[in-house]
Amino acid sequence: MFVPELYRPPSREWLYRIIRQYPLAVLVSNGTDAPHATHLPIVLPESASPAGPAEPRDVLLGHMNRSNPHWSQLTDGQHARLVFSGPGGYVTPTHYRTTPAAPTWDFVAVHVAGTVHLEQDPEQTLGVVSRTAQALEERFGRSWDQEPSLDHFASLVPGVGAFRLRIESVEGMFKLSQEKSLEIRQRVIRTFADSEVGSHRELARLMDELGLGRPLAGVSGAPSGCPA
Repeated sequence: MFVPELYRPPSREWLYRIIRQYPLAVLVSNGTDAPHATHLPIVLPESASPAGPAEPRDVLLGHMNRSNPHWSQLTDGQHARLVFSGPGGYVTPTHYRTTPAAPTWDFVAVHVAGTVHLEQDPEQTLGVVSRTAQALEERFGRSWDQEPSLDHFASLVPGVGAFRLRIESVEGMFKLSQEKSLEIRQRVIRTFADSEVGSHRELARLMDELGLGRPLAGVSGAPSGCPA
């Protein structure tokens, strides 16, 4: 992924945070005639280290329907990529209060590259399904107890293809109006924070947490060309 320096996140911790907050990813891997791409929930275990390079224990857990043609094309040890999309939103030129101007789209995306390891053991597959349900329930649910449903989970396992993706590289693009002046960024944050659009409010919170409502060191102007 092409990422101008201005749009790089301050640390790996921010990349892992986006993965956990926006766990629906696209798994992309080579196929016979064209790449396969499948949307699926992904879990990053809490043991993964957000500091420094990826550790050997840094893996992502995922699963899909075995009837999906993508599954039959996956091989153990194959290189693949997971694409995560964070919040995004349209930025109208009215924020800039100048003419000429051009609109843009602020967004956050994280790409993870690694090797796929297919789970062959039904117990391991059940473990991936159970850990996925637990992780998503803890973050987005209402304390649902999966224990009474584990037998039901087990009955689904024959139709489930589970895998682990061992992380080799993680990169992210946090395009959040960093090239604009402090005054414009503050207007964008205020407008997004008051928006009825949920992704706008998420962008406003993220921009605020990243300190984009304050002066940025070393920012003198916009990067040339289209940011993507």
